[in-house]
Order: sequence, then structure tokens, then C-alpha cells
Amino acid sequence: MADPLLFRPFRLRNLEVRNRLWVSPMCQYSVPAADGVPTDWHLQHYGALARGGAGLVMVEATAVVAEGRISPRDLGLWSDAQVPAFARIAELAHAHGARIGVQLGHAGRKASTHPWLPDAATGSVDVAAGGWETVGASPIPFGDLATPRELTRDEIPGVTAAFVAAADRAVAAGFDAIEVHAAHGYLLHSFLSPFSNHRDDAYGGDLAGRARLLRETVRALRAAHPELPIVVRVSATEWVPGGFSLEECGIVAGWLAEDGADLVDASSGANLPDARIPIGPSYQVPLAAELRGGPLAVGTVGMITESAQAEAILVTEQADIVSIGRPLLADPHLPLRWARELRAPSAESLTPGPYHRARF
Repeated sequence: MADPLLFRPFRLRNLEVRNRLWVSPMCQYSVPAADGVPTDWHLQHYGALARGGAGLVMVEATAVVAEGRISPRDLGLWSDAQVPAFARIAELAHAHGARIGVQLGHAGRKASTHPWLPDAATGSVDVAAGGWETVGASPIPFGDLATPRELTRDEIPGVTAAFVAAADRAVAAGFDAIEVHAAHGYLLHSFLSPFSNHRDDAYGGDLAGRARLLRETVRALRAAHPELPIVVRVSATEWVPGGFSLEECGIVAGWLAEDGADLVDASSGANLPDARIPIGPSYQVPLAAELRGGPLAVGTVGMITESAQAEAILVTEQADIVSIGRPLLADPHLPLRWARELRAPSAESLTPGPYHRARF
């Protein structure tokens, strides 16, 4: 008896992943990571997710420079001193049979915030309270956050270099893949969107100009690491007419395939605070389905909470990978439960030895 599609292996470049049910990156803001270094909390958190049977665990947004953190509590890979703590996480994930990646990002104009507080939407963290000046494609703020300083043309190559240096450290730590965060209003997405990019140089204007920084970054990553699987997370639509659209995203995905990316992870929104998003079960799956006709493999995410729902997405060829997030916080062993619900023969091999007699 063959496994359901959700629990069949998937090859990402030269990396074999044991199944197609992956862990979406989820920031652990309420747990301070001093100077970007993971703590024992992060070790246990990711160890549990790897033990739970997922194919690939994607570590939360990890800043490529200190000023690229979403909050002062975020993880980072801007220093060699941060590598050993990440290596512990990668080693533990591998011990549980999972593959592990890390989402590399720069928060841009949405950096220096305090999302762990109830009043997180009230503005940026003051410099006196540990915050910092933010940067962006253009000096256009996100909602009531501080107005960012526009990156100069001379500074932009440093962004790409920081992503490459962070990827070097990820590989040194033992990670199997990286995800470039180009979604949710963060720096790379802010360049893609005409709402946040009003530049009149080579990094603005038409779609080719707005996509230049992302493309240069992916090309540099591929040149530095020819065999490393590269995932790119995108906001496939901003849900507002005139913004970065699904049609434009399809074009960019084609360019990214040429640049060396392996999979596009289709999310949406978060670059405009007043966008009306039709949230509901599988609400982002149609975006992935539109992109799946292109040259890249496609992942989907967003309110996928049932095993049959996830399997149907793959059976109907709307995506190649299904990632889940919040349901795993409630039950890190959810992939094992779903494997049993779908009667996957691989369920036994996913179950940690000491847990074989337990019911999931």
C-alpha cells in the first residue's frame, strides 16, 4: 500500500525530504534571544517539531543583520558567534529524522517593533528602549511605525552580501536548506511592491527594477552555494488593487527559477496595514495553484488544519508542499496523527522508538 501524497518523499534539488508536510516558520517573539542567539527554549521547540514527524522544519525569521530584526528579541545569523547555538538545533532535528531549514530575512521598515506586547501595533521601539533606525526601499512608513531611511544605491549590495554571509553560517551550522524571506512587507517585499517602492533608480520603477534586489540576492546565494536548496517566500498578492499582484508574482517566480531558486512558498499580504484579506480555510491555496503552473515547485500555507484538507491540496495538484504553523504549537506531533488518520504506511517509521506504543 502506497503512502498518501502528503507522506511521500520530496526532492528539493539534491535534498531528499521524508514527506511533504513541513513546518512553517513561526517567530517566538516572547522568548528573548539575546544578540540573536537561540536559547534552550528554541532548542526544545524545534526539537519537538522535528520529533513530531514533519518532513522539513523551517526555523523562524532569522535576521541577516542586527538592524534587520523584526524585534529586539529575534534570532540572527549576522555573527559567527551565533553559529554554535544554531548547530545544536540542526543536530537535534537530524537526530529525529527531519530536515531543517532557516528563513533568512531583513525586516526593513517593519523592523524594531515589539510584537510580544499587547499594544504591539502602537509603533516602533524607541532607540532609548533598545530600538534602532529602520531602512526601506523608500522613506514610506508601514502604518504608525517609524518612517524608514531610504537605502542608498551604495548600500544595497551590502544587503545581498549579508544574505550570503548568513547562508554561509547556516551551512556551517548544518542546515539543509534556506528560505529567503521576500514576503509580509519586509525589506525584499518592500522593494517588490509599488506601494512601498517609489525609487527612480535601477531598483525601482517597473517590475524588473523592483525585483532586481531579490533576484541579485538569489543569484548570489546560488553562486556561493551551488547545491544548497533555496526556497523563496513571497506574498503572492497584497490584496489591494495596484499592488504586487499574483500576475506579477508569476513573472517573478519565472525569473527566480532562472536565478537558481528551487521552490516558491506562497503566502500573501502584510505590506499594507488596511488590506482586506478574505481569511478562511485554505484561503491562500488558490494563489499557490496559480503559481504551480510555472517552472518552480510551490508550497502553500494558511489555515490548513485537517489531514484530508492537506491531502486534497496535493491530490488536486494545487501545490507540491503543504506547510502548517499554529496547529503545531498546540500539538507538535500533529504530522504523526495525520499519518495515522490517512493510513500512511510510513507512520510507523515517523514515530520515535520510545513512542511506538502511544496513540497519536
